[in-house]
Formats: sequence, C-alpha cells, structure tokens
Amino acid sequence: MKDVPFGVATVWLDRPERGNALSEAAVGKLSVAVAAALADPGVHTLLFRGRGRHFCTGFDLSGLDDETDASLRNRFVALEKLLQAVWHAPVRTAAFATGRAWGAGADLFASCDIRACAPEATFRFPGSAFGIVLGTRRLVELVGWDRARPLASEGLTLDAQGAVEAGLATEVFDGDAGDWVGVRCNEPVADRETLAAIRAACRQDRRDEDLLSLDGSASRPGLKGRIARYVQSLRK
Repeated sequence: MKDVPFGVATVWLDRPERGNALSEAAVGKLSVAVAAALADPGVHTLLFRGRGRHFCTGFDLSGLDDETDASLRNRFVALEKLLQAVWHAPVRTAAFATGRAWGAGADLFASCDIRACAPEATFRFPGSAFGIVLGTRRLVELVGWDRARPLASEGLTLDAQGAVEAGLATEVFDGDAGDWVGVRCNEPVADRETLAAIRAACRQDRRDEDLLSLDGSASRPGLKGRIARYVQSLRK
C-alpha cells in the first residue's frame, strides 16, 4: 500500500457500527474537519473515505422517535451546507466508495471531483421517497437530467459499473483503496488559487437556491411521519 501523498487531507466517515450513517453529531464533525482542511494552505486534495464495510448508508434515522419535524429539518439544512462546502471547495475533492453509498452518502460522493468506487459498491438516492429534495440539482448538473431522473425520483439503485456508465462514478478500482489514493491523489498541476478560479468560472454558485429548495421540502409539514413510513416500508 502506498503512503498517502503530502497535501491530502483524509476525512473519515467513522461510524462503522452504523454503516457510517450521518447523525447530527457526525455531520457536525465532518463540517469541522472540512473547514479545517480548507483553512490549511498545504492541502491540495480533500479525500472522503468510510471506515468498515460501507462508505455511508445515508441519513441516520435510528433515533427517529426522539425527532420532530423541526429537528429533522435542521439536520437536513446542516447536511446541505456540508455538501455545498464540498461542491464549492477551492481544492480538489475525492471520494472512494465501498459497499453502500446511499442517500446522504451518495450525495456526498456525488459532490466530489474524483469519484472512485470498489467493484461491490452500490448507489441510491432515496430522499424523494419521504419528500426531501437534497442535492438533486447538483446531481443533474453532474450526470444530466435523463440519468438523474430515475435516481432522484424512482429509487433506482446503481452498481459500480452502472455508476461509471451514468457518470456518477469516475472509475472502478479493484484493489486496496490506499493504493488508489497513492496513485490518483498526487498534487495537481494547478495550485489552489488556480483551482478555485477554475471552479468559480465553471461552476455557477447556486448555494442560496439549493438551500431554499432543500428547506422548502424539509419544511413541508409531516416530515417525521413521511420518514417513519419510509422506514417501515424497508421492513416489509
């Protein structure tokens, strides 16, 4: 296994016992880690990896009984802000997905520039099943409407090869993720200032619109009930 190149800040999704599902605390920790990496002038690549079997199984719903519509809405807003920080990061961003990259995990994966996955990886965006519009515009920008539509509105699950064919993943790597990092995450030719300028020129800043879209869907009454019905449907 190759050493992690200098200048790569690895942010670990570190709840393997929960499939790295994103709790309120986990999103907070990730946001702090991302901000710290972006504040470090020596960082040229922000890399996301998951501990254990899965990259991230999505939004953590294990404590749903203790939630309210308002608390869930606040959690989704915090998650959207994290995804925006990655999407507009002034450095190269990368993710290596193993196992499931579902829901919020798929959104985080899709927010990165380089998106590699193991052969067994699967991808799914189930948020529309409980009325949440999270990351959908960014997904359409990434893969186009015809490919994004069945993912966003029909619950389509992609395997690794399907993700590459759709443009969601950039490559499948059959080997140790550390070896992939050592080869693919070396320092880019463009420095941070140039990378930031390229991103600003090529990627329209629509953070306010995306947040309004998410907030509108999350503020619709009955969010907790919709999520509860979705969770129940998974058990059938």
